[in-house]
Amino acid sequence: MIRIGMIGCGGIARHHLGQLARIEGVEVVALQDPDAEQIKRCVASFPKLASAKVLNTADWKELLALDEVDAVEICTPHTQHGPQALDAIAAKKHVLLEKPMVSNVQEAHTLLTALEGYEKVFALAYQRHSMGQFKLIRDKIASGEMGQVTSLNALQSQSWKNGTAGSWRQDPALSGGGQINDSGSHLVDILLYTTGLTVAQVAAFQDFRGTPVDIDSALSIRFTNGALGNVTVIGDTVVGWHEDISIWCERGAFFYRNGQLTIVDDKNVRTIMDGNNLPGTQNIDENFVGAILGKNDVGAPPLCGLRTIEMTEAAWESAKLGGAPVTMN
Repeated sequence: MIRIGMIGCGGIARHHLGQLARIEGVEVVALQDPDAEQIKRCVASFPKLASAKVLNTADWKELLALDEVDAVEICTPHTQHGPQALDAIAAKKHVLLEKPMVSNVQEAHTLLTALEGYEKVFALAYQRHSMGQFKLIRDKIASGEMGQVTSLNALQSQSWKNGTAGSWRQDPALSGGGQINDSGSHLVDILLYTTGLTVAQVAAFQDFRGTPVDIDSALSIRFTNGALGNVTVIGDTVVGWHEDISIWCERGAFFYRNGQLTIVDDKNVRTIMDGNNLPGTQNIDENFVGAILGKNDVGAPPLCGLRTIEMTEAAWESAKLGGAPVTMN
């Protein structure tokens, strides 16, 4: 039995609780959140949590001190991730940390240093790493079958500004930034993860749309292998979720739109990939539990968190400079 404690009990925690409830050999034994109402919602949604230890406190260390907790899932505002993850490491717990890993590059390096030689599982909640479509893209690029990546273009749009109005996500002290560091973090991460590219230079423009955080972002990127890329994040729209990712290689291309992947080979033959020709998909909690049990590797290791915040922080810096290019260290 893997005994899990939840640090933070908001909406994303309830999403994880739903996935954990379907995994055999897992028990959620503790809930911690300073907001009692969030804990009540968790227990109401999952009656088996009635026996879990409830910690209605802002001090997550109380949960980490519990011997009955083997692993923790950290589902809190972004700027709390770094301190909470470091404390979880000190407590020698298995850790699943919600995205983004941290809100600045310095925190990322501090966390990676603390993880050197760490014998427990430490994973990030970038669930796309364990999805068949993205595993296939990464495998084909990493094998060399498609040749070098030469260009990419990615777009994400959602009604993020309206949907997060009045919440901590638009409070820089808690969020660390706007949409590019929230749902946009998934887009930045998966581009870097699937292609294996590293960023050389970023030029960005951002529009806060009358809020304290970035809402719309337009990035132009040059990668260290010479590839070029454009990333657009749109948060102020009445249109629902839309995502489009295109990756061009020397011997073909990948086109992903709203969940459907099409691969084009060097003879311009297009193949729509479906459940019959895609690798198996895990949800992030299945991957986390499987990694603890030694059944699979961690889908999203912490190095991905560093790469994502490096590109994100460079975009913030460039936008502050009026779009002037920022060269990565």
